[in-house]
This record gives sequence, structure tokens and C-alpha cells, in this order.
Amino acid sequence: MTIAVLFIGLFGCMLMGMPIAIALGLSSITTILLFSNDSLPSIALKLFEATSEHYTLLAIPFFILSSAFLSTGGVAKRLINFAIDSIGHIRGGLAMASVMACMLFAAVSGSSPATVAAIGTIVIAGMVRSGYPESFAAGVIANAGTLGILIPPSIVMLVYSAATQVSASRMFMAGFIPGIMMGLILMVAIYIAARVMKLPSQPFPGFAKLARSGLLALGGLMLIIIVLGSIYGGVASPTEAAAVAAVYAYLVAVTGYRDIGPLKGVPWRRDNENLGRAIARNSLQMLWALPQSVNNPEVRRVILDASKVSIMLLFIIANAMLFAHVLTTERIPHHIAETIMEWGLPAWGFLIVVNILLLLAGNFMEPSAILLIMAPILFPIAMQLGIDPIHLGIIMVVNMEIGMLTPPVGLNLFVTAGITGRNIVWVIKACLPWLALLLGFLMLITYVPQISLFLPEYIDQLNGY
Repeated sequence: MTIAVLFIGLFGCMLMGMPIAIALGLSSITTILLFSNDSLPSIALKLFEATSEHYTLLAIPFFILSSAFLSTGGVAKRLINFAIDSIGHIRGGLAMASVMACMLFAAVSGSSPATVAAIGTIVIAGMVRSGYPESFAAGVIANAGTLGILIPPSIVMLVYSAATQVSASRMFMAGFIPGIMMGLILMVAIYIAARVMKLPSQPFPGFAKLARSGLLALGGLMLIIIVLGSIYGGVASPTEAAAVAAVYAYLVAVTGYRDIGPLKGVPWRRDNENLGRAIARNSLQMLWALPQSVNNPEVRRVILDASKVSIMLLFIIANAMLFAHVLTTERIPHHIAETIMEWGLPAWGFLIVVNILLLLAGNFMEPSAILLIMAPILFPIAMQLGIDPIHLGIIMVVNMEIGMLTPPVGLNLFVTAGITGRNIVWVIKACLPWLALLLGFLMLITYVPQISLFLPEYIDQLNGY
């Protein structure tokens, strides 16, 4: 009866059109009041504990803020230029460069919709002007944008870590090789399609221009080195690295690239005769800009937008954790685990069930909510079957990638539709051929665990664990 009330309440609220956070909270509170010994004040306490007790979740607002500064500034444009100069001369190279740009931006944003919006806004129109079919361009970007939650740092990985108490640092390590592999698979598919469709290529710009675009993109690329290097090297936790990333992104956008803030449009001062004088003048400009940016409308708008996204996501997480609390206190995962173990499913059979459940859930729910609901149920079963929790986490993240491209709530579909001005049906058709690659990649990740586990295990060996 408890299970029936909990899940009927959840899906009933969703069918009535309630936001997922409200549906999770309302079904949980109803179940607690009807069947549990918990008091009403304990519900408020649990909602507070959901975000205060999980130190890892503090990284989410910082990564969202850094992503907001980089998306608003010209980081995406510079990364795209660097990617085009690097591989744009290959047939289909503009599309391949778009994938490379998505991979690079994913490594500084941690968000899939943000990656699609930042990169797609620029490159889809550019590909169409260069002779690519619009459906081809839209499909490539919508699928490449899903790398935003697989290539670390990833907000979805942080949520999984909070739900299962698995190390966020190890999750970031585990996502690196699969993320690179998925990007390369997309590039190979693009190259084959480009040969068949006779898509154009860009002229090679020369090593001087490549070096120049690389230097211009260095502000964004350095963030990848700072965040991942500090985490993989054991210098900082993901939360500490996220805080540093937010400050660095602010400094790069406001005083480095000067795309927003009081120095917007002000060129760097040059003095060929006296380098020291030029450095001093630019340093004074930067010092003047930092306090001035506090009241700058653009900077304040970026912070406000990031705050709205953070509050929305943390509200979903808090309600989902309340839902998970009800699952745990009512021993629902335990009963489900016992039932599945009685079926005698082997590990490979259980993973098939996991993928089917997650793919279905991805059609209707937001990734963070899915992880916080499903992880407490699937995690103990996976442990009993000998499945590595890091491997399970990467499988869940790849499923969430696919969920970003499946209606009716696939966020990447809506972002791509907004960029192209097309309807959702058109975008779904554009994404379908590339979605087949993601499904094949899911099977590869599911049944070849060393793809996910090699890097964390290797780094553990280097550290003497």
C-alpha cells in the first residue's frame, strides 16, 4: 500500500501537469502523513538536511555560475574558432569542429543544455551557410551537447555522488575516457557521412593562425586544466575546484576577455616602446574594474540568472531527496532488491533492466530527479551482484544523456528548437540517426566496465592505494 500510494501520487501529480519538484514533494509528504511515524516538522528538517548535509552538492551553484559567465562571455566563440582552425580543413570538419567545441565547453560548464545553447547558437547557422543541411547541423549539435553531463565536471555526476555517497572525484575520473570516446565516435560518424554526402571542408588556416586562436582560447582552456588538474591531482575536492572555477570564470569574462562588465569593448593597452608601462596601465584597469563590476547591470544579470537556475535545481534535488528518504525509511529498495534477487537475474540481465528503466524514466523526468529516485533503489542491488558503483554511475549518466534527446521533456530538443526556430517534431527527426550512436555507445559502456574504471583505478595506483 505504501509503495502504491507513493508512486501513484508521483505519477498522478505529473500527469496533472505539476512541476516535477512539486510532484516529488507532495507524494512524499502524503505518504509520510498517511503511513509513516515521522512528524510534520521532520519533513521540513529533512528538506533542510537534503542540501546542507551533502557537501558535494555545494559544487553545483559554483559550476552553474562559472558556466553562466563563460556562456555570456566570448569563451564559446573562441573555443569554436580554435576547434575550426584545428580540424576544419577535414571533409565535414566544420561539424567535427562543432563536436570538439562541445567537448571543450562541456569541460568548463558541466551542463548539457548550456553546451547546446552556447555552441549551437553560433555553429548551426555557420554550418548552414557553409552548405550543410540544417537538419544535419541541428542533429549533430543536439547530440554533441549531451557530452555536457558526461565529460567532467558534470552536475549530474555530483548528484549521483550525493545520492550514493560515491566519491565525486572518482566519478569525474571515470567520465573522462567515455566522454572523449563518445566525441570521437561522433566525429568518425560525421566524417563518414561527409564523404557520402560530399560535405564541404574549410581551407587550412596555417599554423600561425592556429596558434593565435589557441592563445585566444587559452582563457577557457585553462579552466579545464585548473578544475580537472586540481581534482585528479588530489589538490582540491570538486566543491573547492568549483568555487575556484566560479572566481576564475568571473575574472576571465570581466577583466580577461572583457565581453561583459565595465571594461566591455575597452581594448587592452599596448605600448611597444615600454612593456612595463603597458602592463601597469592594464593592471590598473583591471583593479578599477573589479569593484565597479559589482554594480554593473550585465554582471548582476549573469549572477541573477545563475542563482535562478541553482535555486530551481536545488529545489528539485531537495524534494527528490525527501522522496528517497521515504523510499529508504519504508525499506522499499530492500524489498525490491529481495524480489530481483529471487528472480535469479545475473549481473548482465540486471543491467538490461537498469537501462530499460532509466530510458523510460528519461522520457518524463529531469536527470537529477531520476538519479535521486532510482539510485537508492538500484545501488544496493548492484552491490549484491558485484557491479562497481562507479561503473553503475557512468551507465546512469549515459542513460541521462539519451534522456536529454527523448520527448516529451528532452531539454536539448527544446534548446535546439529555440535556436533553429523549428518545431520539436523536426528536431526529433534530425536527432534520430545520431541517437542510434548513443544507444550503441550505451551498450558498450554497460558491458565493457574498464572503459569507465581504467582511469580511476590507474590514478589510485599512482597514488599508492
